[in-house]
Amino acid sequence: MVSLLPIKPFTRAKAAKAWKISEKEAGKLLDRLASRAILLDISRGDESVYVLPPPMAGFFEFSMMRIRGDVDQKVLGQLFYQYMNVEEDFIKSLFLDGETQLGRVFINETVLPSNNDVYVLPYERASEVIKSAEYIGVGTCYCRYKMMQAATACDAPLDICMTFNSSAASLIQSGFARQVDAAECLDLLDQAYEHDLVQFGENVQNGVNFICNCCGCCCEALVAARKFGFLKPVHTSNFLPRVSKEECTGCGKCVNVCPVEALSLVSANDPNNKKRKIAVLNEDICLGCGVCVRACPTKALDLVSRPERVITPVNSTHRVVMMAIERGKLQNLIFDNHYHFSHRAMASILSVILKLPPVKQIMASEQMKSRYLTALIEKYQKRQSQ
Repeated sequence: MVSLLPIKPFTRAKAAKAWKISEKEAGKLLDRLASRAILLDISRGDESVYVLPPPMAGFFEFSMMRIRGDVDQKVLGQLFYQYMNVEEDFIKSLFLDGETQLGRVFINETVLPSNNDVYVLPYERASEVIKSAEYIGVGTCYCRYKMMQAATACDAPLDICMTFNSSAASLIQSGFARQVDAAECLDLLDQAYEHDLVQFGENVQNGVNFICNCCGCCCEALVAARKFGFLKPVHTSNFLPRVSKEECTGCGKCVNVCPVEALSLVSANDPNNKKRKIAVLNEDICLGCGVCVRACPTKALDLVSRPERVITPVNSTHRVVMMAIERGKLQNLIFDNHYHFSHRAMASILSVILKLPPVKQIMASEQMKSRYLTALIEKYQKRQSQ
């Protein structure tokens, strides 16, 4: 039934048409699916609008964001563990294909220098996402709850998974998240900092829908980053920790808290103390989360800006189109579901394509095999060069 539904937001009438049943029957079924977090329902005036959540972050997480008795969550958690942590095909497909990824790392704000040595944009701060959100929901951390069923979870907080805006409103209404205000959510963010958790959220500048507070042992994104870090499975922050060789005592605390094993201890090559060690950073796999900086007792670590800024998609449409082009699936995004093919949807997609670098525009044109798109790109480029 769900596979017949439109990709973009839809009403009961459209669902009824797709299912070939009455609107009344469709409404009951849609509400039942929403109560199980298989659909998200959004109130728009007197009418509800429904949308399919992605697999991740979406119905995988939503299914275990509350402790419930209507399904055997132990069995479900063990099946999820087998599917994602043992078989890995889905995780590899999700995190390793293409340059643009689903999620990005937020900087740990407690270690930002006060002397303006690094410039932090508002969308790089989890606190700004929290303060600007219309709705805030907090639920059970899916990753750690799933790992509990496999008896491998850590002792980090469970009630700390954050959702925002329309996603939060739907999950709150269905009982998968409890509504909190910005002040309580900021307190939870401080709690996450205290437990050396990494803030991993939706890879967009505007309208962020989720921020997870992740550990390296339970979170699928960080597990993927640890296993396949050189392939860039998640977008890093725009910062790197810098080790002061003079201040570092080689205590190893930064090494222990790094969720992706980007730090290690090596010989300091100190002729006066041959046993002395210092921390070294593997920049190729570092997330730039700043957790290590907070853990350093001698202040031998500080943050510096990366040589090149990490590009964050402006919004979800920008990210989805980029991901589709890089994975060779732009034509699927547009044509797989005929309900998705509308003037407004096409206008959004074309707007993103026209603002892409020329190489990505060529990729998009080849995938769509559209003379119209080719001519449109050529016309746009000519106008830009004048």
